[in-house]
Amino acid sequence: MNIPHIPVLYNEVIETFSDIEDGYIIDCTLGYGGHSEALLENLPNVKLICIDQDSEALEFSKKRLHRFKDRIIFEKGRFSSAIKRHLDRDIRGILADIGVSSLQLDKKERGFGFDSDTLDMRMDQNAPFSAKDVINSYTKEQLEEIFREYGEIREYKKIAHIIIKARAKKPIESARELSSLIEKNFKRGKIHSATLAFQAIRIEVNDELGELNNLLESIKDAKLNNCKVAIITFHSLEDRIVKRTFKEWAKRCICPPDLYRCECGGNHAIGKILTKKPIKPTKEEIKSNPRSRSSKMRVFYLRQDDEK
Repeated sequence: MNIPHIPVLYNEVIETFSDIEDGYIIDCTLGYGGHSEALLENLPNVKLICIDQDSEALEFSKKRLHRFKDRIIFEKGRFSSAIKRHLDRDIRGILADIGVSSLQLDKKERGFGFDSDTLDMRMDQNAPFSAKDVINSYTKEQLEEIFREYGEIREYKKIAHIIIKARAKKPIESARELSSLIEKNFKRGKIHSATLAFQAIRIEVNDELGELNNLLESIKDAKLNNCKVAIITFHSLEDRIVKRTFKEWAKRCICPPDLYRCECGGNHAIGKILTKKPIKPTKEEIKSNPRSRSSKMRVFYLRQDDEK
């Protein structure tokens, strides 16, 4: 079977969950099954709940993981609502790899890549809203906002302006057309000049930051006990959300900082951070899989009783 995607931090994910002996691990972002396969092979008494909104990825992974079929529940849907659907199970681990798979990037018809013939970028191909809608219907102010907030692009006004000017002549139909337009107007540095713009559009199309926030909120609301949460991110916006949330979860005292003495009881932590600094890929991994270079994994241990 031809495997189209190399999962990042493969060994580190196995190590993170290596002490889980039974129960369920939820793979919130199944993709093409790399992390799930590793967990199933290394944790023989653990079962998996595998979630993805990409039908193509789900069908591929069902075939890839067929030999483990008695230990897997597959679900199509957004990962932000995955936790609450399985609160009746013994959830001992949660993994979310918040990134685009190599196959999605490389398949031109998916519209993620710079030379794609379409302008799509939908994780769920049944969703009604695509990158083409963003580029051809958003106002100048809306485009400026997503390029500023999601792409962290300094010249966000310029990039919005050139898109508005180009589409006034004719609609922008493909990712290739859009990336060429950006490349003509911006100098190319270490990365392709359209990289951050494409990131911003993809985040907007799939509500990626909203999904991540909702996932983290649902994990907290679930009041899970004795459960590890590992989140892999690929850019600073996502990593900051995870870092900030884990810090909040680990706070014992939630009193205002100017209060002389704690009055909240000092028992509000729901667990502890297991990674003081994010886990990053090794030089060897980056060499064999350059797309892993920006990945970071943060891990939190949820504990609702006194053993925190």
